[in-house]
Amino acid sequence: MDNRTLEERFDEAVDLANAMSQNDLPQDVQLRLYALYKQATFGRANHRFVFPQDLRNAFKMNAWFQINHLSQDEAKEQYIAAILSLTQKK
Repeated sequence: MDNRTLEERFDEAVDLANAMSQNDLPQDVQLRLYALYKQATFGRANHRFVFPQDLRNAFKMNAWFQINHLSQDEAKEQYIAAILSLTQKK
């Protein structure tokens, strides 16, 4: 069992993610990771940040809105699991 705190494990997962090449990840995976990271660090998405004229940001915000039901800790756990899953595939 891992005795590190959730914050320590999350920070390690963020470091692992930062070392990854986005070119190696499908866009749906990138969006999911983005949404989980935002939910984990900022909490619920706020509609005031939506820029409909920017399609890329609209997709990112949509991904974040889809997981608004998660708590910040749940998002951190899912982010950690997703990153570990990706690193084990390599």
